[in-house]
Amino acid sequence: MKRRIGGSLMLLLFFSSMAFAQTTPRYLDNPLPAEWEEDATLFQQVLPVNDQWWKAFQDPMLDSLISVAINKNYSVLTTIDRINMAKANLRIERGNFFPTIGLNAGWTRQQSSGNTSALPQSTQHYYDASVNMSWELDLFGSIRNRVKAQKENFAASKEEYVGTMVSLCAQVASAYINLRELQQELEVVKKNSVSQAAVLKITEVRYDTGLASKLDVSQAKSVYFSTKASIPQIEAGINQYITSLAILLGTYPQEVRPSLERIGSLPDYMEPIAVGLPADLLLRRPDIRSAERQVNAQAASVGASKSDWLPKVFLNGSVGYAAKDMKDFTKHKSLTYEIAPSITWTLFKGTQLVNATKLAKAQLDQAINQFNQTVLTAVQEVDNAMNAYQNSIKQIVALREVRNQGVETLTLSLDLYKQGLSPFQNVLDAQRSLLSYENQLVQAKGNSLLQLIAMYQALGGGWGNL
Repeated sequence: MKRRIGGSLMLLLFFSSMAFAQTTPRYLDNPLPAEWEEDATLFQQVLPVNDQWWKAFQDPMLDSLISVAINKNYSVLTTIDRINMAKANLRIERGNFFPTIGLNAGWTRQQSSGNTSALPQSTQHYYDASVNMSWELDLFGSIRNRVKAQKENFAASKEEYVGTMVSLCAQVASAYINLRELQQELEVVKKNSVSQAAVLKITEVRYDTGLASKLDVSQAKSVYFSTKASIPQIEAGINQYITSLAILLGTYPQEVRPSLERIGSLPDYMEPIAVGLPADLLLRRPDIRSAERQVNAQAASVGASKSDWLPKVFLNGSVGYAAKDMKDFTKHKSLTYEIAPSITWTLFKGTQLVNATKLAKAQLDQAINQFNQTVLTAVQEVDNAMNAYQNSIKQIVALREVRNQGVETLTLSLDLYKQGLSPFQNVLDAQRSLLSYENQLVQAKGNSLLQLIAMYQALGGGWGNL
């Protein structure tokens, strides 16, 4: 018998040593591109961590929209609820550090049978009341690890909140920029339609005087009505962005439409932005910090699962009074107590303990892989946003020159046409080109601002202290 017990204990210790075997997390060796060095001159740190980056646009309407969104957006309110739930779970786990205390009180009356033994039938009653306590002594860290896991989950929920705020501010700013871009495109179309209407009038006058053919008038009308036909589509797009902003603000479109329908200009911002060293600023990203917290939480869960292999020590006890008559209830002779320390050790539970530890380790590996993927995604987003913003500024500079040349081309071709020195086709081409150039310039300005917003978001741009 002793050999069997000894063999069982050795087998248990063997499985325990397997469960406690340390695993080496497989983090990325070089998570950041080599060109992101400290001596890089393109990006230098100038902004505080919690900068309100949208303030650089100097647009009071945008400031107001973001202020409303962070207070009323339902996604933000949902993340606040998740924080509260995580805090409650943390407090539940912390409660296991303390003893469980209960109160029992009652009155008992019982009668014994006189036909089951030689003793006569009897009836008795008594009163009793006691305070009971059960306390698990956390000798092997089971409770501590579970508390640590919930603490990390709580921290991750707060990072999720910050991430939601960063994303929300970027979404509001992006929708607002798209709205203003379409409004500027609408202004461009209206301005060009006025110019085209004037050219149409010239062709009609020249046709009436016999200086131009009916073809010139027909072509001028085609260009004019084609430009006018693009207005409804732009207006539909404007309405879509107004409704998108309303959702982000947690309200109905009719509440914000009057203020947003008023034509506004794009923020006049086109500067090389200093965002700081990307390798350092990536640490600002809440999704990376949240993924790191998840790794820590899963590591603590592995420790908790390993602790389940070890004995659990409890301190149980009770103290109270019991008496037949209530008048004797509080006398010294009525005192009752019990002290019962105990140890429980699960020697065999099928494969549940082994697989519980394997599951915890697999979840830890999953969290580490997710962390690595988050870092790689962050690097990609930052690199793409930086490159896109740099090139968007170059595009704006080039398109401004193209637009200026388009204006001059239309002026010259129209003057030559009036003098009969150039065919009307040159005027038509110049009109179409100018409309295209001006639309491209507006779109380039809007795209540059969107790329700047994307860069701030990719770098975990702070949402400020509103």
